[in-house]
Amino acid sequence: QAAIDAYCNRTFEADTDTRYYERDALDDRGFTLLVDRDLLTITTLTNGDSAGTAIPNTEYWLIPRNRTPYHGIRLKIDSTYSWEFDTDYWVSVAGTWGYSATAPDDIVHACIRLAAYYYRQKDAQVFDTTAMPEQGVMIVPQGIPRDVKIILDKYRRIGFA
Repeated sequence: QAAIDAYCNRTFEADTDTRYYERDALDDRGFTLLVDRDLLTITTLTNGDSAGTAIPNTEYWLIPRNRTPYHGIRLKIDSTYSWEFDTDYWVSVAGTWGYSATAPDDIVHACIRLAAYYYRQKDAQVFDTTAMPEQGVMIVPQGIPRDVKIILDKYRRIGFA
């Protein structure tokens, strides 16, 4: 599971957490707070002012609006709220983070396939070895097997920490 999460740069098993954001998480126009992990739900959104003002869910949209996971929180154009970042205060987002509540079936399949591959490696005399087939040496693929990568590639999140 950890190898798949690392390869895809996302977590497939949802968890609850509170994450904190500074002004540099805003988009160029200043309306959208871009989050650094896949977001499923928000429990509490707290502005970065010294009073720790809660922003009600009627004042923002989660984006993209038509599918999960979400990657940003956009204040509505008619909202009376604006993002605030007073000295030493950050916007906090408490919620459920991850790709989905349960991993998609093909991710489960990839995890089983990868676990079986790792298990078989215990019996291999050498790891990550490639050789000429005419020499009769077994070829052991390097890293994650190609068939697993094919499944995982559509889930890779590029450009996020």
